[in-house]
Amino acid sequence: MASRRSRKRNTTPDQLVGVNAQQLFNPYSPIRVLNEDDLDLIHDGAMRILEEIGLHVMNKKALAIYEKEGAKVDWDKQYVFIDRSIVMKRLQTVPSEFTMHARNPDRNRLIGRNAINFTSVASAPNSSDLEGGRRTGNFEDYCNFLRLSQSAGVIDFLTGYPVEPIDIPPATRHLDASLAAYTLTDKSFSLYCLGGGRVNDGIEMAAIARGVDKETMKNEPSIITVVNTNSPLLVDDSMLDGLIEMAENGQPTIVTPFTLSGAMCPITLAGALAQQTAEALGVIILSQMVRPGAPMVMGGFTSNADMRTGAPAFGTPEYTKAALASGQLARRYNIPFRSSAPNASNCVDAQAAWETQMSLWGAVMGHAQIIKHAAGWLEGGLCASFEKFIIDIDMLQMMAETLKPIEVSEATLALDAIKQAGHGGHFFGTTHTLANYKTAFYEPIVSDWSNFESWEENGSKTAFERANKVYRQRLKIFQSPAMDDQIRISLESYVSQRRRELELTR
Repeated sequence: MASRRSRKRNTTPDQLVGVNAQQLFNPYSPIRVLNEDDLDLIHDGAMRILEEIGLHVMNKKALAIYEKEGAKVDWDKQYVFIDRSIVMKRLQTVPSEFTMHARNPDRNRLIGRNAINFTSVASAPNSSDLEGGRRTGNFEDYCNFLRLSQSAGVIDFLTGYPVEPIDIPPATRHLDASLAAYTLTDKSFSLYCLGGGRVNDGIEMAAIARGVDKETMKNEPSIITVVNTNSPLLVDDSMLDGLIEMAENGQPTIVTPFTLSGAMCPITLAGALAQQTAEALGVIILSQMVRPGAPMVMGGFTSNADMRTGAPAFGTPEYTKAALASGQLARRYNIPFRSSAPNASNCVDAQAAWETQMSLWGAVMGHAQIIKHAAGWLEGGLCASFEKFIIDIDMLQMMAETLKPIEVSEATLALDAIKQAGHGGHFFGTTHTLANYKTAFYEPIVSDWSNFESWEENGSKTAFERANKVYRQRLKIFQSPAMDDQIRISLESYVSQRRRELELTR
């Protein structure tokens, strides 16, 4: 009869998610997939795109700012052509690093150098779990993702709504979403860069949550947003309004082109990277024309399309190489870099895991300081999965452990233990093992290390089912982080007032 190997976990659901995780740093050198000549060619290609082909900028205020700076503007077509001298001059004022300030100072996070910050899935229109299946995004699921994000210490802050709460009216959705984020988490939050009004509300609420004024916030970034260019070479009107207001208030914007090779950019990675770089830099420098020194992040999201269907593919070799190369380009310009950990799978399966892992390695070894969509992303971003969130947290925590340096000392050499075990012996009972076995290894959340017989006896649970149990346990014991009563009242009052104002204008 086969022996049975069963493990009883020593950790509680609360401990499993590492509530008090600290800032993570990457001790390894980044992987360089491009040599200096390659970088020069891609840079030159990006500059030629900006100079000769231009950007379609659908915002008159932004066009006027570019023109005042010396760029050539075709007002009829709303095209802007930017000389490389202007680009390089304005890039000099982009900070190489900044700190995101949370309402809980222990959650402040460095963006720059070799820091790594993981953020949850963002902006999915649907959510799913084992019991409820796939469903339209809603406020209850949105709040539950916030609770899980707060519980997971490896999630550093939020860079978008984990799932879109579509059951909240669009005109006031940002108010309810922000209020929930500030009461259910004490981490930095984000806002949608859709016009100045929403941006102003987000900045006001961030200031209230932190208990500071807007002038203080100008020197202490506290809220972040994303501007996605509409590749190829098109930048939307409302996003630029938001970017301008963010820059005026000293708040960071992540500029991320969605360059999908073969669909929204050239099918070759070199061409895709040149276009991505042109679009990102062309928008980043606008922030510096508005307010020199405004914190910015250069985003990379280059992947490839499935050339049989046109669908986006993620976690591919091309995606991973593009992430590594994008990191090199961001370092060339001395700008913080954002990448992601997406996948294209339609369910929580092996494909979802391997594609996420491929994306994650490209982001980590490309030295991305912000890694978006690191927990919960499914269906190419169309669904936020609760079980995938937990599996990804396990993967992120394993990555964090992998990035910890190996401790080498007289104690860790453990020569006394080798002597005690002797020739042909074992180490289970040595003094050294007994003193260290509880903390020596990473304790996984989802993995089952029992043998087949014990696994079968315990119900033959899959990783999907085990993750569901953990997510349910975590929500059951969740407690909202402490918040000053006056701050809570002020946030609720602001939301009530703004809701009335916006409803009157409808």
